[in-house]
Amino acid sequence: MTPDAAAAAVPLAFCAAAAYGASDFLGGWLSKRASPWAVAFMSQATAALGTLVIAAFGTLAVQRGELGWALLAGLGNGAGNVLIYRGLGRGRMAVVAPIAAIVSALVPVLAGVLGGERPLIAAWAGMLLSLPAIWLVAGGGRLRDVRLQEVRDGLLAGLGFGIQFSALGQIGPASGLAPLALSQVVSVAAIAGAAALQKAPWVPRERPAQLGALAGILAGAATLLFQLAAQTGQLAVAGVVASLYPAGTILLAALFLRERISARQGLGLALAGAAVALIASG
Repeated sequence: MTPDAAAAAVPLAFCAAAAYGASDFLGGWLSKRASPWAVAFMSQATAALGTLVIAAFGTLAVQRGELGWALLAGLGNGAGNVLIYRGLGRGRMAVVAPIAAIVSALVPVLAGVLGGERPLIAAWAGMLLSLPAIWLVAGGGRLRDVRLQEVRDGLLAGLGFGIQFSALGQIGPASGLAPLALSQVVSVAAIAGAAALQKAPWVPRERPAQLGALAGILAGAATLLFQLAAQTGQLAVAGVVASLYPAGTILLAALFLRERISARQGLGLALAGAAVALIASG
């Protein structure tokens, strides 16, 4: 990776983070008023349709070696969206979003290392710093300040997004957007299938669920920007920079929902930001 490529990857990943943050805020807010399954389905269906339209201007062929990565990315994306919307809809955004972000940042770093990338000492320091950050964001041991479901949803959503980021990072630029479009379609199918198995309402009949299309436009743009960033620079760097998205989610929650951030959580957020910065610098 050349210095110019690294310099180009960071702003792409930051733009992805901004779009993800706005999408998660909107999706979480809508999930307070409708089924998170229906909101996630509408969001991902919109993202898939938009990506397919853009991909149609290039090649729609998916190489056999990248088919599995596209399928895995779709499954991770589908699971991550349902869990993050459910967590943001029934819990506090200032708790769920940062936990999901740290986990979704760590998974691509590990995948990048296993794939041959060699982050510097700063990146490893950031990963260690992320552990107390998660603890403080989750209430710092004061169980009355946080609900277990908030932590669980955040952790599992982060794992889903981390898998998505890692899988997309294995897809080369020569394939165009076809693998990304396929992953989005798989995500929609995964959401509908899982909802049907659990007999959860996933058809977007209510107005709030239908407005999930707006979140889908943002999410689709974010995923496209992330894939471009991962193809341009290191997967580890793109993953952790994109994982800055809770900053936007929490800011919007504080502005529009008047969510209170405790002193411990504020310290945890500061440490989380420092951890992501250190990982990205490595």
